Amino acid sequence: MRTRKGTGRIHMYYGDGKGKTTAAVGQAIRAAGYGLKVLFFQFLKDNTSNERKVLEAVPGIVCLPGRDKVKFVSRMNGDEKAELRHYNNKALDEIMKFCTNFDMLVLDEALCAVHLNVLSEEKVREFLLHKPGDLEVVMTGHEVSQDMLDLADYATMMMKIKHPYDKKVPARAGIEF
Repeated sequence: MRTRKGTGRIHMYYGDGKGKTTAAVGQAIRAAGYGLKVLFFQFLKDNTSNERKVLEAVPGIVCLPGRDKVKFVSRMNGDEKAELRHYNNKALDEIMKFCTNFDMLVLDEALCAVHLNVLSEEKVREFLLHKPGDLEVVMTGHEVSQDMLDLADYATMMMKIKHPYDKKVPARAGIEF
């Protein structure tokens, strides 16, 4: 691990446009290419996302396993949402312990999980306020609260202008997912 002495920043990629995860993956690859150690975790996605296949092969990047099967939160009942919230909060607890050995932490879809109330915003905020000083944290999601945004050093909003989904064109493997 390279010593960077308190230079770790917080990045947030958010909005309704395409490219949030892609930007986070690119940042992880850039960091690994420089020799930094990257920890990568995806909320609200299973272990089969296409970006994982490449990330798992990159030296210096560790992808933590998530749930084997993931259902859209909008299709969950109250008990399922409560169970997912418990799972995500426990996952973040473990990540907080484990991330001290890394230079960068990518929390893909964490902002969505917070917005959908299946991850504690308070727990995420506390982590960001007390994270290791050298740790770079990258987070993605559609929505972000002003309180969370205030913690960011980098905030990039991806804004959709036009997307085939608007014309009911289904997502394509390797492009949209």
